[in-house]
Amino acid sequence: MPSLSEEERNEILRVARESVTEAVVHGRVLSSYPHSGIFERQIGVFVTLHVGGKLRGCIGVIHPQEEFGKSLTQTAASAALEDPRFHKMEPMELEKAEIEISLLSEMEPTTAEEIEVGKDGLVVERGIRRGLLLPQVAVEHHLDRERFLEETCLKAGLPRDTWKDAETKIYRFQCEVFSEAKRA
Repeated sequence: MPSLSEEERNEILRVARESVTEAVVHGRVLSSYPHSGIFERQIGVFVTLHVGGKLRGCIGVIHPQEEFGKSLTQTAASAALEDPRFHKMEPMELEKAEIEISLLSEMEPTTAEEIEVGKDGLVVERGIRRGLLLPQVAVEHHLDRERFLEETCLKAGLPRDTWKDAETKIYRFQCEVFSEAKRA
């Protein structure tokens, strides 16, 4: 995935902010967004919301079927209203909300030994269960490789040692991560 310009990052954050606001205030997905440049490509994306430094929502698309602009507006709205771990974001939270964007590279099959903590995000699949953790999760929570794999299994609703089973599929990916907080 090519590195984005500062202008592209700012535009993505602007659209994400408008999407969160539209979802929280009006209960709908933003319908107007750019359709050129980065916004017309198909890119996996996660939108993470923090309020007061605490996780408030995180939703994403791993294998996009639509243009990035549409994926971005939908994931931003879903992070604010539909993350099952949290209640819907309230309008009074908007001013304190910080948006973080993670653009995903293609997934590639990997082994536990190949995983680089802090660089790689993980997907663990077993049957119909799948769990994903972004690369920054391992860094933020000081996870070593084995604990990162265990936490990804738990995210999938699997026993923590499922990653050791030969029938379990492990994928890695990288992210370009940027946020409003790191711009302030």
